[in-house]
Parts: sequence; C-alpha cells; structure tokens
Amino acid sequence: QSELGLSEHNFPNPWKSSASAAISTAIGAFIPIIPFFFMSGIRAVIAAFVISIVAHFLVGAVKSLITLRSWWASGLEMTFVGVIEAAVTYGLGLAFGAIS
Repeated sequence: QSELGLSEHNFPNPWKSSASAAISTAIGAFIPIIPFFFMSGIRAVIAAFVISIVAHFLVGAVKSLITLRSWWASGLEMTFVGVIEAAVTYGLGLAFGAIS
C-alpha cells in the first residue's frame, strides 16, 4: 500500500471532501438555472446552454492548474464533455417524452 501511496495519511479528511463535493455540485447545478430567473421560453434555454458551455470551459481551464496541461486544451476538453452531456440529456428528454 505504501508503495502506491495508498496509506490513510495521504487522503484528506472525508468530511471535508464530502462537503467540498456537495458545495461544488450545488454551485454547478445552480449555474444553468440562473437565466430562468430573468427570462422564459427558448431564450432562457439558449442562455442556459451558453452559460453552461462557458462555465464548462472555465472549469476546464482552472483544472489545468492541477493537471499541468494547457489551459485552452483542458477548457476545450471540458466544453466537449459538456456539449456531449447536453446532447445526451436532451435526447433522453425526447425519448421519455419530457420535451415536446
């Protein structure tokens, strides 16, 4: 275990980790609904999509500080993942009749 760096001393406090994950998830879930406070209909949907894509790019760019990759490559990778995620979610909404 110690050869692989898997000792208990190498891991952070589980309460801090879970709180950090919960707060990050809450913030990430709140970002796309912001436009719906100010507008409605297709304009709000498009605004939410654009805000989500920008947020994905920014998170990817910041992630590059940890991964030591270029900020634009990391940002584009995260943006690509976000677009695929949006397409799959939209497709599931169509498949299950949630979107008319």
